Amino acid sequence: MTAMKGELATGDDLLRALIALANPHRLRIVATLIDGKRPHVSELARLVGISRPLLYLHLEKLEAAGLVCSELSLSQDGKAMRQYEIVPFQLPLSPELIARLVATLTDAKEMKR
Repeated sequence: MTAMKGELATGDDLLRALIALANPHRLRIVATLIDGKRPHVSELARLVGISRPLLYLHLEKLEAAGLVCSELSLSQDGKAMRQYEIVPFQLPLSPELIARLVATLTDAKEMKR
């Protein structure tokens, strides 16, 4: 999945999103980014209250799930800064959605055995 802007296309997309959000640090990151500001990594780490290396780990998972995106920019003093923002998403879960997407899971064949 490249972005969560649209509907979940596959069961794998659903799993990635749910796994990415199943962590209190990642939920705090999403909540911090909701204001539309695009903090750089050091600022975001301070806002969330975790170390930069730990923040990078969590941002990687959120970005892989298409829930956040980043952009590299230059500060006024010429330093490269990666800034993050939320990708608008909705996860309307229902038993019907799960039933439809489970057939598209990568390991769906193994599940039938």
